[in-house]
Amino acid sequence: MRRITAAGGTSKARIGKLFAALCWAGAALLLIAPSALAEKAHGRGLWGTTTDEVVVYFALIMIAGFPLLILAFSLIQWRLDKRKEAHKAAEKASLAEAYWRGGW
Repeated sequence: MRRITAAGGTSKARIGKLFAALCWAGAALLLIAPSALAEKAHGRGLWGTTTDEVVVYFALIMIAGFPLLILAFSLIQWRLDKRKEAHKAAEKASLAEAYWRGGW
């Protein structure tokens, strides 16, 4: 049985492990970054002093943002499905013609 390899002779499992390790390293850096940034600004973070008004506006943006994001992704998926169905219909129609079926 032949071993399936990617470019350069590296196995796909090894590439998957490398990708997972890079993801974990990136996640660790993202978790460490806020504390490093807060130390530089004496605990205030990038935005400045966090007040109730800042928290409320952030929450309202998140409440409005998630449905808009879902709507955008749903519209993209709908358009892609529509293209796929049109492609399948065109392929079926072209196979129905005797000329495209080939043969003797």
